[in-house]
Amino acid sequence: MNYQDYIRLSLQTHLFFDRIMKEHSLFLELSLPEKNRDLKQKAHEFQNQFEKILEKIVYLSNGNISNQFMQSGEFVTKNTLDAENMTNHFFGDKINTNITNKELNLQSGVVNIDRRMIGEISKVNQETLPIIQNLIHFKNDILNKVLSCQVYSTNYPSLIQHIINEAKMYYDILSRIDRGQILSSHDQYDEKYFWNMIMKEHAEFIRGLLDPSEKDLILTADKFAEEYQMIMKRYANNPDYFTSASLKETANFQSFQIAGEEGILNCKIKSIIIPLLADHVLREANHYLRILKEK
Repeated sequence: MNYQDYIRLSLQTHLFFDRIMKEHSLFLELSLPEKNRDLKQKAHEFQNQFEKILEKIVYLSNGNISNQFMQSGEFVTKNTLDAENMTNHFFGDKINTNITNKELNLQSGVVNIDRRMIGEISKVNQETLPIIQNLIHFKNDILNKVLSCQVYSTNYPSLIQHIINEAKMYYDILSRIDRGQILSSHDQYDEKYFWNMIMKEHAEFIRGLLDPSEKDLILTADKFAEEYQMIMKRYANNPDYFTSASLKETANFQSFQIAGEEGILNCKIKSIIIPLLADHVLREANHYLRILKEK
């Protein structure tokens, strides 16, 4: 991996995943009862840590990320700020929206390669890796406490496992980048298979968070989950067909999520979906679409 790829991939990986991690931490905090103030505070501290990393990355990214990545909608969408503001309205000022405003003003450009930039990126990578590990341990602790009935959470246990898996994927990707490793074709297929599973689970979670009266949306979400499962089963040994089928399915799922987020932000859909969660899962679909189109 050359220095240009090292800088670009590091920045783009942080821009996507740091926001995901800080939002996972927020969702964990909001899911726990007031009785568990220690766990809620720890989740809040993780959110603060990833916000600090993201602020640094946003500063370094200006003029150093590709236009394709800028347009992908994977680190911020046109509705992210509205989703954050509505979530703040419901739960109090939990989110630093200044970061989003700065991201909305980012400019693309050719990577600026110099020793200072390489050093800055390496430092952020090295500082972030142990924080991700600590977050994984914390999420596992929450999951174990929920499964043993020590702690109550409004998050499904399978959703907590879901966000553990995403943190593990972040750690793996960032570790590889920091070592200068390029993904092999086998690694790229594993990455696609991972995100297919994530999309399937998103459809299942959406189904379970919709009001029972939203029967059409529930049936549609259920169909997406079934179709992702079918793709993974039918095309597991055929990477080309897997990519083609996943691309078509994820484009359709993206449209469903865009409409869903608009409905939630405009109070047109009955659900218990946190507004920022609707934007969160859409960004992950946008991320997966870029992967499918590039590889």
